[in-house]
Amino acid sequence: MQQPAPPRRNGLSSLVLDASSAVLRLERWLILGLMALLMALILVNVATRYTGMPIYWIDEAAVYSVVWLTFVGGSAMTRLRMDFAVTLLTDKLGAGAARIFKLTAGGGVLVFGLAMLWMCWIWMDPVGIARAGFDAKEFAGTSFNFLYTERTQTLNWPTWLLQTILPIFAFTLSLHAAANLVEDLGWQPKRRHAGFPVSDAEAVVN
Repeated sequence: MQQPAPPRRNGLSSLVLDASSAVLRLERWLILGLMALLMALILVNVATRYTGMPIYWIDEAAVYSVVWLTFVGGSAMTRLRMDFAVTLLTDKLGAGAARIFKLTAGGGVLVFGLAMLWMCWIWMDPVGIARAGFDAKEFAGTSFNFLYTERTQTLNWPTWLLQTILPIFAFTLSLHAAANLVEDLGWQPKRRHAGFPVSDAEAVVN
């Protein structure tokens, strides 16, 4: 009996999967780097507190490391299909109905990511800050958006710089959600991801 031909790797659907895979590889290295940084910050913090010479900015640096790690890891988990799901209903449905629910959930993730990306655009208003000549005070005075004038408490870094993880997360989440939909719709074969021994939530459970 002749086997059905696999989906062809062409067009926009293949480009989406290629872009998602490239982003996922970058996220893997970012996760490893952020975990190493977080561990180093905690160890230095413990050592300096024990010797009575604490470094006051380490706590805030560790907090922002966790924030970035959470968003980068959450994006990667979406592509690896390891995000949380409640399957009490879909486990009792047939294959066709379960597939519809799966596509609906994947579409919801994509809509959420795009909506978040749009809200980040409005919030950060890159066009507005450019029109103000990148003068944060002038921009804040005309728009009442003080994002670019705020600084962190101990690191004294620009707040907007650290909060760029939000639009980055929104973009990568949307890309990964689109890649998952491409696979779920059968437009492209499901890919394996090198560097991630477990790339499916069912493998974790089973």
